[in-house]
Amino acid sequence: MIADLIPAAQYLRMSTEHQQYSLDNQGIAIQSYAEAHHFQVVQTYTDGAKSGVVLKRRNGLRQLLQDVISDNRRFNAILVYDVSRWGRFQDVDEAASYEFLCKSAGIPVHYCAETFVNDCALPNMLMKALKRTMAGEYSRELGVKVLAGLKRLAKLGFKQGGCPGYGLRRMLVSANGESKLQLSQGERKSIATDRVILVLGPVDEVECIREIYRMFIEEKRTVYGIARELNRKNIRYLGNSKWDYSAVFSILSHPKYVGCNLFGRTSQKLGARSVRNPESDWICTPKAFAPVVDEVSFRKAQRILSSRTFNKSDEERLTALRSLLALKGRLSSRLIAETPEMPSPSSYRERFGGLRKAYELIGYGRSDEFDRIDLRRRTQALRENLVREILAMFPSDVFLDQRGGRWRSRLRLQGGLIVSVAVCRSIGARSKDLIWQIDPVAHERLHLTLLALLNETNSAVQEMYLFPRIDRAKRFSVTTRHVWLKNGLSLTNKSQFLEAVNTIYQAEVITKNVS
Repeated sequence: MIADLIPAAQYLRMSTEHQQYSLDNQGIAIQSYAEAHHFQVVQTYTDGAKSGVVLKRRNGLRQLLQDVISDNRRFNAILVYDVSRWGRFQDVDEAASYEFLCKSAGIPVHYCAETFVNDCALPNMLMKALKRTMAGEYSRELGVKVLAGLKRLAKLGFKQGGCPGYGLRRMLVSANGESKLQLSQGERKSIATDRVILVLGPVDEVECIREIYRMFIEEKRTVYGIARELNRKNIRYLGNSKWDYSAVFSILSHPKYVGCNLFGRTSQKLGARSVRNPESDWICTPKAFAPVVDEVSFRKAQRILSSRTFNKSDEERLTALRSLLALKGRLSSRLIAETPEMPSPSSYRERFGGLRKAYELIGYGRSDEFDRIDLRRRTQALRENLVREILAMFPSDVFLDQRGGRWRSRLRLQGGLIVSVAVCRSIGARSKDLIWQIDPVAHERLHLTLLALLNETNSAVQEMYLFPRIDRAKRFSVTTRHVWLKNGLSLTNKSQFLEAVNTIYQAEVITKNVS
């Protein structure tokens, strides 16, 4: 009798919306359906606490679709609780396309809790299309309600998600405003009526912020100059990282440092890309938190920033470049960054599409400077292409770990293992052997690292090695016969990436256990 049962896979998904959609409840309903319709569940795919709006974060459904088109699948049907568990896609054609992929492979999808039969009968097809539309509309309406609630709480001065930032910490408060607990990184409130506010962080961080304002206002240092001074003093930024332009600029420009709760500068609705909202849509609640700096200092800093960058027209920016060129006789990114009253190099990149384009507009050009810029861009492009190729080669096992801001994208494996990707340029030859320059990244060098060595013209990857870590902190160079390369595992092609990662990871585990 068991031999007559049709082998089926069940797909379970739960976000956080209703207890009725718990994974256990779905499994019970699907099992009842399977018993009544002669199915036997032989494989389960699960997405717990995952939104149904987009596919990219739903590893369970991604794996299911991957297995559907493979030759060694174990099932001949797919059982899902209802249409909404398959997804709440905003485009109903997207949901239909994934189901069509299954049907094309000879694997029908059964919605176990729906009142219609999932066949090609016109009434059932219309009902399914309507259910898909309703599922997507539910997410849209829920998003509107949630956003309205967040705005209301933001107007009351409560922080709505996100990191507190340098010099600040999150404090959990009760419904009546009493302080309960300072939250550590990654911790969240567990009681719905509790709220979160910002409080002053460690004394050394608070004093550092005030020193940044002093250097900016009184000493008239540039943002880049302040970052270099902090790094020279070995003062660390968040995550024990170094200071850079964006870190200092954020402290000088964000209203939270004067005690203002700001919400709604950006938005990311229904899985779409994050967009910057107009200032008219921002919610700004003054005196919500204890200020790190006084209002007078904050306003002075905003006037200085505005005079340097925000209100300058394209011609004013180019005029500033011409003046600097006439004064110094040359131009460079570092020279611009070190000159007070000059817009930052990043502002030229944002306004003109790059420093090179801005130089061309004022008739300035140095081929050696441009050669370095072009080489850096080509190297970055080769790295991005290598990352994309590995992601495409292992869609179910390797994902993009994108932290944003100053952090580069990295590779993340199914179990959470992080792999850094470094592309190294060739800088010459020694005894017919190429010499490669390796620049370890401070916050990545202790991760597993895929090292890609470029060819003589730096136009393509010539060799690849996988290292358990980069054991050096400063720039160094190697050749093909350099003994240091033997610390890594050589890859003849990208298809060996996953196998090499597993080999090195297992070797590291064994080493730790022995020691």
